[in-house]
Amino acid sequence: MAYFSTRRARIRSIMKKLLLFIGAAVIFTLSAFTPKSGLDDVISALRSGNATEFAKYIDDNVEISLPSKSDMYSRSQAVMILQDFFSANGVRGFELKHKGDSNGNQFCIGTLQTKAGAFRTTVFMVSKNGRQLVKEIRFQSK
Repeated sequence: MAYFSTRRARIRSIMKKLLLFIGAAVIFTLSAFTPKSGLDDVISALRSGNATEFAKYIDDNVEISLPSKSDMYSRSQAVMILQDFFSANGVRGFELKHKGDSNGNQFCIGTLQTKAGAFRTTVFMVSKNGRQLVKEIRFQSK
């Protein structure tokens, strides 16, 4: 009788370890397929015209191309320029046309709808220290 109870205890122990291993394997596998954060948040910030939210994803230096000027800016300069651009034009929304991934870098193309008209908008993001950061954004009058 004691033989069967120790055998059952050993089988339970093995089953618990097996379930723990399977659970860890499933979690690991699912985490490998989670989308990279950043691009969807950038698109959301564009839709609302929120330069402060957009700033969370700007690299140390970013190239900004506006219809009137184009240059490389620091993060703090970029925030001010985007705030001015968004408020001067009155952002109404952003319509995503295409987004993609190339060699771990992300990009999107869409139309920024404003009170002043529509702007073809292109955002390029690079992978840096495990994060996606905006390296370039272009606004072109349509």
